Amino acid sequence: MLYLLDANVFIQGHKDYWPIDQFPEIWEWFCYVGRRGDVKILRVNFDEVQAGRKSGDPLLDWISAKNTQVDLLLDESANVKDVHVVRDCYGNDLSEDDWEQVGRDPFLIAYALADPANRTVVTFESRAPKKQGKNRRIPDICTDVGVECIHPNQLTRILGFTTGWNKKP
Repeated sequence: MLYLLDANVFIQGHKDYWPIDQFPEIWEWFCYVGRRGDVKILRVNFDEVQAGRKSGDPLLDWISAKNTQVDLLLDESANVKDVHVVRDCYGNDLSEDDWEQVGRDPFLIAYALADPANRTVVTFESRAPKKQGKNRRIPDICTDVGVECIHPNQLTRILGFTTGWNKKP
């Protein structure tokens, strides 16, 4: 299974759950499972993590490191048909400003839709099935198109993250 990580796994993860300076092991682990091919981030989501960050920001330093990019970036192109299928789930009456707010989410889901039996989206977003249009959430769109979507805490359980994961017995 390939787990495709939303930008918020890193942005919100660093801000609210695992600050890099307090939990360096989970950031090392992300690179490790990326090297193994278990997790990847799209270039558009990678750019989203970098956007608006200032020099000296630990998350910017980490995400910009060459080894992080080599370990985590997914090296493939999106299927335009899959992107259109996902975009249709948001509705047909969205303005350009609405699409700007939706952002890169359709691409993340489209990459998973390319092989839904072997790809899962990982995001901190929660379900909100009553939201419509530009306010629809990743987990709800994933459900609409038949793609599995999980929370980062589920990912750490599935892939066996523990503090000390890299310590030899």
